[in-house]
Amino acid sequence: MKQEYQIQWETLPKTLEEMQQMPEAALQEPAHTVALTIAALCVYPEDHEECYRMLDYLRGSRPLPPMERQFIRDRFMDGRDYIPRSYLAGATPENNYTPDAPYTIRVNESFAQFAEEGYIRMECTSGGADTKRPVTLRLKPSTGQWFLWEQSLLVGIRIPKEQDEWA
Repeated sequence: MKQEYQIQWETLPKTLEEMQQMPEAALQEPAHTVALTIAALCVYPEDHEECYRMLDYLRGSRPLPPMERQFIRDRFMDGRDYIPRSYLAGATPENNYTPDAPYTIRVNESFAQFAEEGYIRMECTSGGADTKRPVTLRLKPSTGQWFLWEQSLLVGIRIPKEQDEWA
């Protein structure tokens, strides 16, 4: 049976320094790294560079390459800033992806969870998608920390009802 983790915060971090003050920033649990990745992506519409700084922290010694920065930039084009919010509980196309408070992120273990030693695959639920989105993490054995390796969180989801001309 796959386990579901719920990470809950009253507020989302807006800066790397705020994120580093959170207990989850120790990156000792895979679900914490995944939740912080979503929180970092939620910062992008307000401050691109701060989002990148947060993601760099979550990636450890592997900063975001230029191509991945471009990919993130492309995902947010055309007003698609709602995609990362869709991973917060209560956020759906019907309510313009407005999450419930406190903010809750659900992370599940994947059936292919330990496909390769030292890596783990987790999945996140989006209020705008029919399938969970994968996030792969890599363990740094010397510290016990789980670092972001790759994510598929920014793929397309249903557009908000207020933006859907066919709604």
